[in-house]
Amino acid sequence: MEVKLWNDKREREMYDNFAELYAIIKATEKLEKAYVRDIIPSADYELECQKLIAHFKTLSSTLKDVVPSIERFHDTYKMDCPAAMNRLIISGVPATVEHRAAAAASGVNSAAIVAECVQNFITAMDSLKLNMTAVDQVFPLLSDLSGSLNKLSILPPDFEGKTKMKEWIGRLAKMGAADELTEQQARQLHFDLESSYNSFMAALPTSA
Repeated sequence: MEVKLWNDKREREMYDNFAELYAIIKATEKLEKAYVRDIIPSADYELECQKLIAHFKTLSSTLKDVVPSIERFHDTYKMDCPAAMNRLIISGVPATVEHRAAAAASGVNSAAIVAECVQNFITAMDSLKLNMTAVDQVFPLLSDLSGSLNKLSILPPDFEGKTKMKEWIGRLAKMGAADELTEQQARQLHFDLESSYNSFMAALPTSA
């Protein structure tokens, strides 16, 4: 006899999100262990870690009503992922960014801003995938992204991401807080974010 975990589409989405949260925590634990054992290059570790942290922040925010405590979720499913919990909840940045604190201040600040930009890009794109299309949901995400891009001195003033985010922020500012992007607008915004993210990664020095 087949046993269903859910009774409707909403419950199914909830369990799908639980599975994704579980997978993010497990993947972060494996990544942390690989980094500590020198199995993965620092640059690859940092990029993947930034992505996982950004995905985690978006998903945990979406699930805050049904999963108020990530620690309890971790314990309930007997995950045994202490390194992941430290990285995702306590630290919030890759170990490489933390370790650069001993380097020159400018270098650390630049690396931290790059990490911030990557996380803001991914958070904005993930939010659209989760159908968070209300103006009061999208506007602060784009505002944070625009602010972090403007802090990074290696990007020119006419950088694609800067100009596109400025255009979108201006468009959203004319709408009401409760208004929602149409499906076409959300699709275009996601395309612009993805295009800007790729341009951003290409603009970074290879040592970043």
